Amino acid sequence: MRFSLPLAASLAVSAVQASPLVKRDGPVTTPKVDDGVILNYALTLEYLERKFYQEALANYTRDDFVNAGFKDPFYDNLKEIYVDEQTHVKFLSDALTAAKITPTVELKYTFPSTDVLSFVTLSSMLEGVGVSAYLGAAASIVNKDYLTAAGSILTVEARHTAYIRASLGESPFPAAFDTPLDFNEVYSLASPFITGGTSPVKLPFKAFPSLTLQCSQYYYEANRSSVTFSGAFKAAQKFGVAKDTPIYAVFFSGLMKYPVQVRITQGDSDYKIDRIPAGVQGQAYVVLSKSDTNFSDEKIIAGPQIIEVYPKGKTPAKPKAKCH
Repeated sequence: MRFSLPLAASLAVSAVQASPLVKRDGPVTTPKVDDGVILNYALTLEYLERKFYQEALANYTRDDFVNAGFKDPFYDNLKEIYVDEQTHVKFLSDALTAAKITPTVELKYTFPSTDVLSFVTLSSMLEGVGVSAYLGAAASIVNKDYLTAAGSILTVEARHTAYIRASLGESPFPAAFDTPLDFNEVYSLASPFITGGTSPVKLPFKAFPSLTLQCSQYYYEANRSSVTFSGAFKAAQKFGVAKDTPIYAVFFSGLMKYPVQVRITQGDSDYKIDRIPAGVQGQAYVVLSKSDTNFSDEKIIAGPQIIEVYPKGKTPAKPKAKCH
């Protein structure tokens, strides 16, 4: 089967940023991290994923999944994914405790999925972000044992992603390379789901201003589709961006970053590009940046947002879900 939920809408959740992470009260800068911070960062994400699957297994039955088109053994495999996430939580918490570092705790979460289909689609995105998170953090890990453990978790998360994507009728491996994201980029994607709770750990991450993709009635295709960023110029003006300030939509796909200069549209409110660059494919990410060569946190003014991109002329046969 194939099901597509508008990706931007899935992440557009109004939420209060939780206490274990720093609220954005100024420019976002590259954080200083050590292995303890990275392990707690990973644990924060694993708690979120564990709760996501725990709630789904409590809310939906095997019959619910079968009736939605996800035949056996999908439900059993979903339970195995939950066990994996639970195991990751225990492993990371125990590793922190053994290193005499206080581990973070489970917080309160809100997920926008409302039925089996939207849950599975959101699962695909969250697993993809998890892969990007571990991949992006790897270069900052000093302890070789921690690096090996993170790599071991990463490969399991990648298998989760491939399985869920295939179950949705998407390519399980749409690109030759996965896409690394840095700490603030991942936090910007994860923080909307964290809606409360208190942790003894304060992580040094901040969220960038959010980025909204205007819903399109068509699938996104590389080297063909335009993208409109709703209200992005109006929002950027609050941070000193003027009409003559060059701004670029930068697509992160695999190990590459593809910048495209935006233009202002819709009564000086939106930014738009006329064509997604060739080479962008699968679950990619897009940010708005003040530079087309330096993609550091200091240059990003909004994002990232998740965008599913297909090769030109190879979109699904089934019509895309309607905009709401």
